[in-house]
Amino acid sequence: MTSQSQPIPISPTTSLHRQVSSSSRPVRRPSIQGQGNSAGGSTSIARRPSRAQHPPMITPPQRALSHQEALEALRGFLKERSSYDVFPVSFRLIVLDTQLKVKKALDVMLLYGVVSAPLWNTSTAKFAGMFTVQDVIHLIQYYYHTSSWEGATADVEQFRLHSIRDIERAISVPPPPLLSVHPFRPLYDACRYLIRTHARRLPLIDKDTQTGGEVVISVLTQYRVLKFIAMNCRDITQYLTASVQEMGIGTYVSTESNPDPTNNSSPYYPLATATMQTTVFDVVHMFSEQGISAVPIVDSEGKVLNLYETVDVITLVRNGAYTSLDLTISQALKQRAVDFPGVVTCSPRDSLSAIFSLIKIRRVHRLVVVQGRDDPHPGRFVGVISLSDIMRALIGNDIPLGGAGVGAEVVDKALREEAAEAEGNDSFALSEGSLSAGQSLEG
Repeated sequence: MTSQSQPIPISPTTSLHRQVSSSSRPVRRPSIQGQGNSAGGSTSIARRPSRAQHPPMITPPQRALSHQEALEALRGFLKERSSYDVFPVSFRLIVLDTQLKVKKALDVMLLYGVVSAPLWNTSTAKFAGMFTVQDVIHLIQYYYHTSSWEGATADVEQFRLHSIRDIERAISVPPPPLLSVHPFRPLYDACRYLIRTHARRLPLIDKDTQTGGEVVISVLTQYRVLKFIAMNCRDITQYLTASVQEMGIGTYVSTESNPDPTNNSSPYYPLATATMQTTVFDVVHMFSEQGISAVPIVDSEGKVLNLYETVDVITLVRNGAYTSLDLTISQALKQRAVDFPGVVTCSPRDSLSAIFSLIKIRRVHRLVVVQGRDDPHPGRFVGVISLSDIMRALIGNDIPLGGAGVGAEVVDKALREEAAEAEGNDSFALSEGSLSAGQSLEG
């Protein structure tokens, strides 16, 4: 077996690390277009308006802080910043028209290296929700049960983005949130809603001062917020010395008996795992059923060998390799892009400060928790820490974490009502172009 076909190993040299590929994606210069001017993907360079200014960065504390004092300082920092402050002076924005076909949308997203994009309804000139790779996972799940592979190929490639909500209703999964927030709302408020919405992203929508029409500014994600904190608050995050295990950050393998009779054979309950012999479609089912974006690949002893992600499936779909979903994970990993960045791991004893240090220098979407070198079974899988888990620890554990997957509650309506009651009707908005979909889903 060649080195390219082997799963990327986890380096034993550090407890918090990332195995990085030597290759990198080419940098492409996007074209500059207005939103809604074409039936395809619109790419633009968004620039900060003149009234948006970076506030002064945080003042270093005059004394050592306790862990709780550091958390309070970070919350104060977020309350003084707006969502716009997270973004650089200029940045790229991908907006997809709702009439675009799914395959074309995937081509655009993979070309620019994004996993989600705002949708734009050209007929109403309004924001129309989000398109994410999870939508494609739901499409695969739906057509696998209702069509042949050949039928799925034809249908998915010809399927248009505005019809995806129908598929989500058919398989009982919540749609991406229709909520949007004004760019100058406090970042702390936006973070609370990021935690509660299952899609973990929040579009920033402004109003054109001349026409009164909607303008999609960008999309706030949990990674952007945590990276912003890591880059600007090192003088505070260094005091987050409690371990992730002490803080209860993440989801861990249960030590109690599995109460789920349909999943009583899994030794890693309630977490989803797979082996090298698991088929790709079985993992796709986990993605859709549980609303997750990655599944750890473990061996017979529970050691983490690799990670299979939704993006890996999307690459197969984009290339039209639908029958590849019957491959084993071992076979599918041989078709993975060479620039896969690797698996990020940590031990339960690693501090939150160490995680922020990693986020500062690496792009992190989740951490796989494994036993450390001094534990009885080094490298053995024990849990997963998502960015939602980290953000919730920062903002407050009293905030309910938004659910995902089959049967999850759609919370958009409740969040809008709470925001309107607390801050006024202009705090969070629902585009008229998305209203009918939202009403049909929420009642």
